Amino acid sequence: MKAIVVQTFGSPDGLVAVDLPDPVPAEGQVLVAVEAAGVGGADVLIRRGDLAAYGFREGHVPGGEVAGTVLSAGSGVDPSWVGRRVWAPTGVGGGYAELAVVPAGEVVELPAGLSAEDSVALGGAGVVAHFGLAHARFSPGESVLVRGASGGIGIMTVQLAARRGAKAVAVTTSSAARGERLRVLGATRVLGRSGATDDGYDVVVDVVAGQDLPSFLDRLNPNGRLVVVGAVAGPPPGDVSARMMAAFRKSLSFSTFSADSVSGEDRRTVGAAQFAAAVRGELRAVVHETLPLEQAALAHRKMDAGEVFGRIVLTAQA
Repeated sequence: MKAIVVQTFGSPDGLVAVDLPDPVPAEGQVLVAVEAAGVGGADVLIRRGDLAAYGFREGHVPGGEVAGTVLSAGSGVDPSWVGRRVWAPTGVGGGYAELAVVPAGEVVELPAGLSAEDSVALGGAGVVAHFGLAHARFSPGESVLVRGASGGIGIMTVQLAARRGAKAVAVTTSSAARGERLRVLGATRVLGRSGATDDGYDVVVDVVAGQDLPSFLDRLNPNGRLVVVGAVAGPPPGDVSARMMAAFRKSLSFSTFSADSVSGEDRRTVGAAQFAAAVRGELRAVVHETLPLEQAALAHRKMDAGEVFGRIVLTAQA
């Protein structure tokens, strides 16, 4: 099969197309002929080498989620999955390829009317947004600030917070044009990337992290909660705890959230519900651009340049 590997860490030029042996599903897995693979922020961190400490090595095939048709099933898997069109997370990677093995317990059948491209724009991002808001203990009538709202997770968080009755949904983004697109999706206030001095939020959902994260603790109301669901700008500085202690009387909460902490069954249930909502027109998939698998390096250049609103999708045909 054709696949894209991180031949060398660093620039997008390190992403190279190669021929690899066709994978075989092990126990509890299915083999998917990939139609679409999502390009996510984690893929960029892996390609740069920022996640090498977590076991990601050169030669890795990126890609955390795919959609396509199930070709075969490993032992212990219901054989009726064969022939169905599905979305699924890949676990540690492997999505930038013509074929991918995925855990059968997290496969979601695609409903009629939802494309493979839209499913990978919605899938993983929607699950993180759903459980990220739950982790923040968000309730209807509260105000929410989404930091880094132009990516897949941010866009889904904006939509879900608005749909669930947020009093206000503020966003940080890089341009007025992006801000207007976010207003269409449910944002009520558009801020620059720094958030200026705007405050008064019950919840901050942060997709960015990085050196500016502590300043967003200052945006919180008493009993406010900041949840980090991504780290595209790297880890925060070491003074987060000092910032928390300085605001001791406000009883603030700071936490991180990863979808890995949620059961596969719960992720699958939420994903299926969101796909159904998208078919009904209640949620919107935002695909920035669709590119062939061989242009993965171009997709990453666009990510590095900050050009992407929504998600880039790579298409493959086994």
